[in-house]
Amino acid sequence: MEKSVCEIPVQENKPAQKLAARRYDSQNTIVDVDGIRFGDKELVIIAGPCAVESQEQLFTTAKQVAGSGANILRGGAFKPRTSPYSFRGLEEEGLELLAKARTLTGLPVITEVMDTRYVKTVSQYADILQIGSRNMNNYPLLKEAGLSKMPVLLKRGMNATIDELLWAAEYILSHGNEKVILCERGIRTYETAYRNTLDLNAVPMLRHLTHLPVIVDPSHGTGIRWMVSDMAKAAIAAGADGLMMEVHHDPEAALCDGSQSLFPEDFEKLMQDLQLLAPAVGRKMHAPHTALV
Repeated sequence: MEKSVCEIPVQENKPAQKLAARRYDSQNTIVDVDGIRFGDKELVIIAGPCAVESQEQLFTTAKQVAGSGANILRGGAFKPRTSPYSFRGLEEEGLELLAKARTLTGLPVITEVMDTRYVKTVSQYADILQIGSRNMNNYPLLKEAGLSKMPVLLKRGMNATIDELLWAAEYILSHGNEKVILCERGIRTYETAYRNTLDLNAVPMLRHLTHLPVIVDPSHGTGIRWMVSDMAKAAIAAGADGLMMEVHHDPEAALCDGSQSLFPEDFEKLMQDLQLLAPAVGRKMHAPHTALV
């Protein structure tokens, strides 16, 4: 009797991930950034503006998110934009402002690096290198990020599968950098009601497949301000190790992604809600950064 299709084992011709795979390391990887531990029991909250626009804008927002309990400050100095006529960041001036904001608040800084030529420069100012959705398959950049030995936040490509995300992480890991944090930030689907489809299935799946920390970006995942808090809480309930969110002191005047940026008071309310939610899922919130105590 012939076997049915369901009974015939699938022959996998492609190799499997090695360094990123859960079977390679059964223990969860902890990525420590100035005492902030991604992948531990404590949730890590990254918050700040989409882009560094000015000293006043950055410092005001940085102090507000720090005061509400954020652990790491985000802000883009180099911005990948669909239109070449859109605001694309202050570049090195923006990096300098981020470094000053770190001194002001005590918060470690994360910012995006878009080009192999700028990895060393960005590393001089930032505590974490962010590789954005558009560059998930930029293999020379992944290699340089691996060689840098800096902590790297790797965002899932907007059209990428889970397998492709893990292969991108493998590039960084295979060049000697074990400090990789994965970020689910929504994928592009046929749905047009929101900017992206936030794939929260990815959180438990990644935690099953890899030992690397996994966080979620509900700002890009939805693109709609009023949805961000609900999806942030859903991400924590799904098992995420932390969140990355856009907050702006005046979102309606923002030069980039104002429609998905939280008002400071909304962010403060969300942080209060997370204080209540975290224990219910076996987590806790980080204590305020030592510089803020």
